[in-house]
Amino acid sequence: MAARKLGTVMLIDDSEIDNLINQKMIEAASVADVIYTHTGGKSALEFLRNVEKLEGADKILPDVVFLDIDMPLMDGFQFLDEFEKLSAKLRKKCKIVMLTSSINPEDSSRSKKYTAVRQYLNKPLAHESIISLEI
Repeated sequence: MAARKLGTVMLIDDSEIDNLINQKMIEAASVADVIYTHTGGKSALEFLRNVEKLEGADKILPDVVFLDIDMPLMDGFQFLDEFEKLSAKLRKKCKIVMLTSSINPEDSSRSKKYTAVRQYLNKPLAHESIISLEI
């Protein structure tokens, strides 16, 4: 089963180790052309806002964002609240996959309230979950 190409991917997780593992899993699946990593929601939002202003932003902006929930300073839901304030064009391009260690069913339910969230996965990111993404 050939994996669907994801194009440009962004990982947002406060754990550098989780980002590295997830990056290696995505690279091993050969589904991404570019992978950006951020250890916080604020830096990721700043990146998105800055890139959006550039000419050719469509080629730079991520197609898929893997977002952790439990992060300091700005958790995944706070990121989503700010993400919803970004331009419609950017929100349409960037599809969000919640990638979390949370086993709280309320987190899964809450994530469904955001139109940008396409899927909810538990860590760690596995080859099977990458190739069967429903975005």
